[in-house]
Amino acid sequence: MEYRDYYQILGVARGATGKEIKSAFRRKAQEYHPDLHPNDAAAEEKFKALNEAYEVLRDADKRATYDRLGKSYSQWQNSGQPGGGFDFSQWARAAGNAAGGARGAGGPADLFGQGAFSEFFNILFGSAVAAAAARQQGRTGSASTAGWTLRGEDQEQSIEITLEEAFAGVRRTLKKDDRRLEVKIPAGARTGTKVRMTGAGGAGQTQGDLYLVVTVKPHARFRREGDDLHLDLPVDVYTALLGGEVSVPTLAGEVKLNVPPEAQAGRTLRLGGQGMPKLRAPAERGDLLAHIVVRIPTQLSERERQLYVELRALRGPGSPSS
Repeated sequence: MEYRDYYQILGVARGATGKEIKSAFRRKAQEYHPDLHPNDAAAEEKFKALNEAYEVLRDADKRATYDRLGKSYSQWQNSGQPGGGFDFSQWARAAGNAAGGARGAGGPADLFGQGAFSEFFNILFGSAVAAAAARQQGRTGSASTAGWTLRGEDQEQSIEITLEEAFAGVRRTLKKDDRRLEVKIPAGARTGTKVRMTGAGGAGQTQGDLYLVVTVKPHARFRREGDDLHLDLPVDVYTALLGGEVSVPTLAGEVKLNVPPEAQAGRTLRLGGQGMPKLRAPAERGDLLAHIVVRIPTQLSERERQLYVELRALRGPGSPSS
């Protein structure tokens, strides 16, 4: 008879907590559940092994007995003994006594019938323990669920939207398997936002969920930082010097902005509430930050050039702005 490594079967470390053991069992049980693999003998055997490993490692007394056996078995292996010669009978006797000697009380009654537990389990813990475990599994919906409903796997799928769609919100129709699904991407969504579609994920007794992971495309004019938008705002040299009103584009339409006199290139002017809607409070919006870019006139006439020369002379070579 071969030793069964229950920790390896569940894919957990030997020091795993009860919570980690339960989580690993649920994850693997969903993967190999017979409802998802009908007439698949290999998946059925894997599923039975998972249930057996969970039956031992979730119970503190069974786990302690199993860990003592494992330590003794490892020492025996490390001593260079030939395989197949380990004496399990001493552990069988100890386990039988611990079970109260109630052997022969009946076989497992879960969904796999008499073959639910391995010879290794029956020798280590006794058939009475196996029968009691199987009866308990029958009362809680069998070892397949241990009191919980098998749920399909949650899935993720990427979806790409424009900045305008992120600003206003958008409805999209998706095709998944043979179904057409409609989803609303909320206003304020940003790259990395996940939109859950309940029941659109993997198959199971209860359908899993589908999470759409949003990517917002780069925009030709606006740069987004959180809920704020940034914009390079061209301003002619005359307005930059003397001040004046300019039109500023936003995602909701143009607004007017007063540029103060002597506005330097690179200066930032903030337009409150003209940015992106906030995801969880769409009535609130971030700001729009307009960064001034001064446009230098080109193709000057002779008269214009002469006036600029005169202006430079008036400022003088020692002035701060010359």
